[in-house]
Amino acid sequence: MNWSEVYAQTYKDLVRFLVGKVWDRERAQDLAQETFVRALRHEPDNPRAWLFSVAANLARDEARTAVRRRGHLTLLENEAEAEGTVESEAPARLEDAETRRQVERAMERLSERDREVLLLWSAGNSYGDIAEITKLAPGAIGTTLARARARLLAAYEGLENDVARHGG
Repeated sequence: MNWSEVYAQTYKDLVRFLVGKVWDRERAQDLAQETFVRALRHEPDNPRAWLFSVAANLARDEARTAVRRRGHLTLLENEAEAEGTVESEAPARLEDAETRRQVERAMERLSERDREVLLLWSAGNSYGDIAEITKLAPGAIGTTLARARARLLAAYEGLENDVARHGG
C-alpha cells in the first residue's frame, strides 16, 4: 500500500469531514495528521474507510473534552476567504457568513448519526465507505442520507422562520 498516494487522495476530504466534527480548521488539520500517523502502523483493506473511522473516533474524543465547538462548517464547497473584499461585495459576504452560521446551527440540531452521514457524504465518501465507517447496513445508507438531508432542511427552515418571527 502506498500511503503517500492515499494521503494525496484523501487528506482534503478528511480535513473537510473533521472541520464539520470539531468546528475548527486548524484542529481538524491536526486530527487528520494524527489519523495518518496512526495509519502508518496498519495495513487496512480499505484505507479510506479506515482513515475516516479513526478520524471520527479522534473527533469524538475531542468533542468530549472541548468546551465549545468553533469554526465554520464546510458542507458547502470550499470557501475561499477573499482578502480586500470590494465594498459592493460586502453585503453578499455578510449573507454568506450568516447562511453558514444558520447551517451550523441547523447541523447542531441533528442527531450525531445524521451529522456523521452528512459529513461523510459531503467529504466525498461512497455509500460503501459510509456504511463501513458508521457500521450501518450498506443498503440503508441512501435512506439514512435522504432522511438526514430532510431533517437538516427542516432544521434550517425552522431557524429561518424563528429569525423572521423574532427578528434575529
